[in-house]
Amino acid sequence: MKLLTIISIFIFTSPILFCQEMDTSNIENEIGKIEIKIDSRIVQLIDKKGEVIPPATEPQISGYRIQLFFDTEKKHVDQARTKFITMFPTIETTISYKAPNYFLKVGNFRTFLEAEKIKGSLDKDFPTNYILKELINLPSLD
Repeated sequence: MKLLTIISIFIFTSPILFCQEMDTSNIENEIGKIEIKIDSRIVQLIDKKGEVIPPATEPQISGYRIQLFFDTEKKHVDQARTKFITMFPTIETTISYKAPNYFLKVGNFRTFLEAEKIKGSLDKDFPTNYILKELINLPSLD
């Protein structure tokens, strides 16, 4: 009985569902205008995200640096840097900042042994130094 009721409902209602037609005669004559309003900050953000970032100017390899000193005040790190440069004028120095400290790192050593040689002569003047493994710039060839 239920099946007969469902079939009869389907037979009587299906022509009603499919009898609607779309009138396309007016669509061809109407010309619509779309106006897009956009915030200028969105345009700036799109421009910033679309910037071409140049590749690193100096190639880097895995190597070693010696972290000599760190402090929350840059002037103390600059003094330590000056002291190191007077001792080793040919070795490159780098100051980096990671809140709340400034870090003085020296050298672009390819091997741990190269870094250890310099570290041994620095223990008296910079007792808290230690060797870090990180990406270094290619050392200059003399």
